[in-house]
Amino acid sequence: MGQDSTSHARRLAADFVANSWLVRLMTQSISDNRATAIGATTVLNWALLAALTQLAGPVPPFLLTALAFGIAFLCFALWLGLRGESLFTPLKQPPAVWMLGVCGLFGYHALYFVAQQNAPPANAGLISYLWPLLIVLFVALLPGERLRIIHVAGSLLGFAGAALLVGGDVNAGGSVLGYAAAFACAFLWSGYSVLSRATRNVPTAAVGGFCLVTALLAALCHWLFEPTRLPVGIGWLGVLGLGLGPVGSAFFTWDVGVKHGDLRLLGLLAYFTPLLSTVALILTGYAEPTPLLALAAGLITLGMLVGSGRLHRNLWRKPGS
Repeated sequence: MGQDSTSHARRLAADFVANSWLVRLMTQSISDNRATAIGATTVLNWALLAALTQLAGPVPPFLLTALAFGIAFLCFALWLGLRGESLFTPLKQPPAVWMLGVCGLFGYHALYFVAQQNAPPANAGLISYLWPLLIVLFVALLPGERLRIIHVAGSLLGFAGAALLVGGDVNAGGSVLGYAAAFACAFLWSGYSVLSRATRNVPTAAVGGFCLVTALLAALCHWLFEPTRLPVGIGWLGVLGLGLGPVGSAFFTWDVGVKHGDLRLLGLLAYFTPLLSTVALILTGYAEPTPLLALAAGLITLGMLVGSGRLHRNLWRKPGS
């Protein structure tokens, strides 16, 4: 009788441990999936960047950056106020965190503008859009990660699809400064995204502070280098849309995704940005549909399926399993 009771107790203890591990595993999986889904919404946000920029009108780039990030910070501060939370608490971060955040947000935009002004816009855009490919490659440097051939293949397919949309002309000329800035742009944003993984304990609310500093630095650059030309009429709606979406909430959702989600999958999904951006431009009347759109869509989708391993698993799955 005593032996049966002991065996029963051991079984209960074993079941408890097994169930505890199961609960933890399920919780972590759901958390990761939710973070990846939140991060993926950033792609939808960034897809509206070009259309909203067109709506804003011919506003100097640094001024537009200052206005959009300023709106993003004000919305963030209002959100914290409505929740009764302190504005300063999430901003108390180590200097290294501030350096990473400000270099990521402001540095990317500054380099992008330098590239656009000193190299053919399509070529500069194509080079700067190497960042999703670099994210997939850099993830392999993280602890517990490794690079597989399907990751490289998926990234190259996605980049090929993006290249069809962005275009580029090898004979278009341009300065070394412009092309160097475009490459630096790609490395900076991919590095920021991957290094953010190491600061996953830093609250996403800290991004609000990065937005404020980015707005101030952009305003300084505007004062130093640009003539002032404010939006007119409906153009302010474009600026407001940028501050609320592609240059506002997008950086908060991206922060959640890169810190807690599937970073490699987010890199592959990012290739849908130029595709969805082109669709948005067509729907809003700023662009015309072309036959390349369908081909680009196919390549980007195939790249996502290959790189994520979904296509490989489906092809090798046994019938009836």
